[in-house]
Amino acid sequence: MSPPSPPIAKPHVQSQTPSNSNNTPTTTISTTGHIGLKDFLKPPPVMHGMDDEELLWRASMAPKIPDYPFNRVPKVAFMFLTKGPVFMAPLWEMFFKGHEGYYSIYVHSNPNYNGSDPESPVFRGRRIPSKEVGWGNVNMIEAERRLLANALLDISNQRFVLLSESCIPLFNFTTVYSYLLNSSLHYVMAYDDPSMVGRGRYSPLMQPLISLSQWRKGSQWFEMGRTLALEVVSDRAFFPVFHRHCTGSCYADEHYLPTYVSVRFWEGNSNRSLTWVDWSRGGPHPAQFMRAEVTEEFLEGLRSQMCDYKSINNDENENENEKNVCYLFARKFSPSCLSKLMWLAPKVMRFEMFEEGWNKWRK
Repeated sequence: MSPPSPPIAKPHVQSQTPSNSNNTPTTTISTTGHIGLKDFLKPPPVMHGMDDEELLWRASMAPKIPDYPFNRVPKVAFMFLTKGPVFMAPLWEMFFKGHEGYYSIYVHSNPNYNGSDPESPVFRGRRIPSKEVGWGNVNMIEAERRLLANALLDISNQRFVLLSESCIPLFNFTTVYSYLLNSSLHYVMAYDDPSMVGRGRYSPLMQPLISLSQWRKGSQWFEMGRTLALEVVSDRAFFPVFHRHCTGSCYADEHYLPTYVSVRFWEGNSNRSLTWVDWSRGGPHPAQFMRAEVTEEFLEGLRSQMCDYKSINNDENENENEKNVCYLFARKFSPSCLSKLMWLAPKVMRFEMFEEGWNKWRK
């Protein structure tokens, strides 16, 4: 499938040079060439030179006219927040293969990671300018906003998914793309937890902007539409409060988006995540699955889980897939699972099977 190219408009640009009687800086628009619509829409290189303040400002721009004056093929932005390499890259390459033009990839990894580019071409050159991230630290939110901002620079990106290096897709690309593009909901888990690891993390210093009754908790692994993504990178109210008062054992990544979205944008939120995680074993981290645990039955069980369906205004035309599918992704899978997942993916997840390079993953 090849998305159509947008038409190119080439208006003539006049030179504009303000008077400089006071020797103040000036801006000159060159007349050496024409600037067309295609030039305006082209996102900057992934590894750009903008700092966070410049990036968020640039990403917050949004056209007021809802109708696009060109053929726009909406894409899904897959945003990977990692410590180092995306060790499930071969599985994701199988997932993406044949669907070029319908997705974008962004990787935020530890800046100290000096690993070579991945063998998988879909991830090559997709690392964004990154900063160090600590588990549960507020800089985790900064990294998420950094990923969203970079993805927003591409005006074709319509849906935004946050993933980790241990995440896997549970369905093929066609199913995931259709599910997301046909949904008007955002998928940010948010619930009121009265325990010490919920309300117990709230600080009264967050008042009056955030009250205890508004405090929410949820998974950091979200999926959202472009309108909410724009609001998140533009937030100048909630994020500063979290930056000042949600530190240490507050674990800001579990509370910022759930609280912010619940207070400001609850009408369009499903209050659930599309990424399955197993917390049944207890402890501060979810269960990590090893190769022996990955079976056809296990994966089919994840794919067949059902969720309560939330429809805005009880619209009967809402995405029917949401009534039958609960999770599109799952984590945490260790690197040892890769070869087995590659073998099972065509049969269980219905990935398209490409013979070239696939037989090496046979049992």
